[in-house]
Amino acid sequence: MRDYRKFYIDGQWVAPATPLDLEVINPANEEACAVISIGAEADVELAVAAAKRAFTSFSRTTRQERIELLESCVEIYKKRYDDIAVAIREEMGSPQTFAVEEQADCGLGHLAEALRVLRQFEFEEDVGNARVFREPIGVCGLITPWNWPVNQIGCKVAPALAVGCTMVLKPSEIAPLSAWLWTEVMHEAGVPAGVYNMVNGDGPGVGTALSKHPDVDMMSFTGSTRAGIAVAQNAAPTVKRVAQELGGKSPNIILDDANLEVAVTRGALHMFANTGQSCNAPSRMLVPAAKLAEAEDIAARAAASVVVGDPANTETTMGPVVSKLQYDKIQGLIEAGVAEGAKLVAGGPGLPQGIDKGYFVQPTVFSAANNDMTIAREEIFGPVLTMIPYETEEEAIAIANDTVYGLAGYVQSESMEHARQVASQIRAGNVKINGQSGGYAVPFGGYKQSGNGREWGEHGFTDFLETKAVEGYGE
Repeated sequence: MRDYRKFYIDGQWVAPATPLDLEVINPANEEACAVISIGAEADVELAVAAAKRAFTSFSRTTRQERIELLESCVEIYKKRYDDIAVAIREEMGSPQTFAVEEQADCGLGHLAEALRVLRQFEFEEDVGNARVFREPIGVCGLITPWNWPVNQIGCKVAPALAVGCTMVLKPSEIAPLSAWLWTEVMHEAGVPAGVYNMVNGDGPGVGTALSKHPDVDMMSFTGSTRAGIAVAQNAAPTVKRVAQELGGKSPNIILDDANLEVAVTRGALHMFANTGQSCNAPSRMLVPAAKLAEAEDIAARAAASVVVGDPANTETTMGPVVSKLQYDKIQGLIEAGVAEGAKLVAGGPGLPQGIDKGYFVQPTVFSAANNDMTIAREEIFGPVLTMIPYETEEEAIAIANDTVYGLAGYVQSESMEHARQVASQIRAGNVKINGQSGGYAVPFGGYKQSGNGREWGEHGFTDFLETKAVEGYGE
């Protein structure tokens, strides 16, 4: 069992101020796979103080110095790539193939993208007689979730390093193993002492202490909308910047001219990827009412094709959800769907057939739902697809936008012009046409209660920068 009970502060692994152990549970077998320490305000104080000291010098480093640092991070990450994939498999039950090809790739992808952007980013410009500078904002508090652990660490830490910020990371206490390995990468790559710090802990303890701390200049948070509100409230008295990537209930509009077999299969399998534990998952599939029965059959076949089981087995395509708490929540929402009269097309309550241990959920499809049902309004965060029929395109767009969230949207059509027209009417920060992805350079973030600010690529630098105008600079 991994012993990860130390924190990384000021370039060293240190014991917590007050020891408090927490076992990390492997959700595939319900057994402890590691033990970490839960930090407290005293640990945050040490980490923030280290980051504040380091900011004075690191903020003045040259572009070339930071390029060389990120290049070193990329090379060390490559060496630890397989170790990180295994850690993600253990901590959150990600199937081995998915962990290697998708989850672990995110960390490398964000480091490489930050390096690409840094090489050409304009940190200053002339406006009239003024020189406008974009400068590192200061000490950053970073709080990351368990569902895409290295992805969210990478898309915060990489741009923060690139622009010259210092930071304190609080990874999820539910899935902290990959964060430990990420920290080893930072150390071996030569990140200067105090620039990057990592303290494990929970939201009420470490998260609150970071958010409230007067020497933390900005908070970057990814997680639930409920927790994001708490971070913003805690940060408000010190008027620090808060960037948030929160929940979602993303619509997937299957237009009448779409290839139904391709579009429904794509949408259903996307919903089951990562066991449905993605904030931008296409959880509401909007289907022309006249084609609903056919779409149900396609979705049922897609669900049946999912191989649920041991994440270590390379044949497995869907592992467990991350914890018993999540499992119980998802089971309750599936039961709510049945109780509210949605048609159960595939899956349902209980463990998948042949599985009697682990937090496994059946790939589940509901149909004939309406947008007022619980399963259409709440973020389930599990492998549960809700199919909603519509009569007109205008109605589909209205249903798509009838949500407090606005993180992502999806449009499927055989006509690119048609898809673009509908995509322009979806109130969300990221819209995919026919399942296409723009990669790590494309900004990611949400409208409404899905958050504010943007991560990834050049847009991901913005939240870590302050703007200073020096007037009379050219005279």
